[in-house]
Amino acid sequence: MTEHDAVRAANLEFYRAFNTADFPAMDALWAREAPVLCVHPGWTPLYGRAAVMRSWQDLFANPEPTRLMVHDDRAFLYGDTAVVLCEEELPGGHLVANNTFIREAGEWRMVLHQAGPLIARPYGDRPQRPN
Repeated sequence: MTEHDAVRAANLEFYRAFNTADFPAMDALWAREAPVLCVHPGWTPLYGRAAVMRSWQDLFANPEPTRLMVHDDRAFLYGDTAVVLCEEELPGGHLVANNTFIREAGEWRMVLHQAGPLIARPYGDRPQRPN
């Protein structure tokens, strides 16, 4: 497995945990040593692991959890940091997400999730994956 594949696998694990409201898996994915940040759509920024994990507990407690599909994910590696840009498709529209990971204890761990509305595609088409 390449490092790009490993980062994309961590990103997919994030969405699997999200869609199944699997709090232990979500908790395991986030960094323990590095500072973490999260900006849920429409929320103010959350700083620190305690606040971020509390937000996931609250979201997962919803009796009608949000389900989404992720697509057009692209990983960009910068040494021990990686950024995954992707789209989140919800019943009511699309979001664009930035999921940032660092290598911590030999694993790719999330340090930032930020998602917001995708209003328009200025150049028309979906991004094409490089060969």
